[in-house]
Amino acid sequence: MAKVDIRPLADRVLIEPMAAETKTASGIIIPDTAKEKPQKGKVVAVGPGTKDEDMTVQVGDAVLYGKYAGTDLKFEGVDYLIMRQSDILAII
Repeated sequence: MAKVDIRPLADRVLIEPMAAETKTASGIIIPDTAKEKPQKGKVVAVGPGTKDEDMTVQVGDAVLYGKYAGTDLKFEGVDYLIMRQSDILAII
């Protein structure tokens, strides 16, 4: 995980999504058109929080988030998601 020069504001978190599954547990290869959007990722940057909400997640945490959570962002050729901490469902 490379250092990213993005500093999220307030309670926002920058996440690098983990790669989508390429085959099923039984070994069937999933084509690109049928792959689900990943719902798991690594936190690469965290905002300072707000006066009402302290930040719980930290850089390096693996997290789960909703299928439609966050905003897609491409920075220096890498795909990221930026979302509010409240859109994160769990730290794994």
